[in-house]
Amino acid sequence: MGPDISYELRAVNRSRGVVLCQRLESAATAIARGRGLLGRGELAAGTGMLFRSSALIPFMWMHMFGMRFPIDIVFLDGEDRVIRVNHSLQPWRLSSLVVGARRALELPAGTAARTALRVGDQIALEELAAKSRASRTAA
Repeated sequence: MGPDISYELRAVNRSRGVVLCQRLESAATAIARGRGLLGRGELAAGTGMLFRSSALIPFMWMHMFGMRFPIDIVFLDGEDRVIRVNHSLQPWRLSSLVVGARRALELPAGTAARTALRVGDQIALEELAAKSRASRTAA
């Protein structure tokens, strides 16, 4: 798996049989994690961003500094179970500090409520396709 490959994922709530996100972008590098959704005017319906924590850090939290729109943040444990949801977190705020979180999904505000997402739900991150940068830019 090289840096020229982008895996498109989707997030499915297996507990409720609902797709949370059709296109999940992975913030896989330190630069991508630092940038996150900054500079974007919105997070379109059906899209989201996945963040992974370091194996050495037993907690996660997210910030909304510089953001222009609210989002839902779903924190997952090491087995991709929902352990905390921050609904419609507003710009310039901090999320909850979540001990045991290994991943966080950033989704359009209202997604968690609309899909009846609950703590304890099992989330599946499914790979949809792998595309090289060359084929993406040629399209």
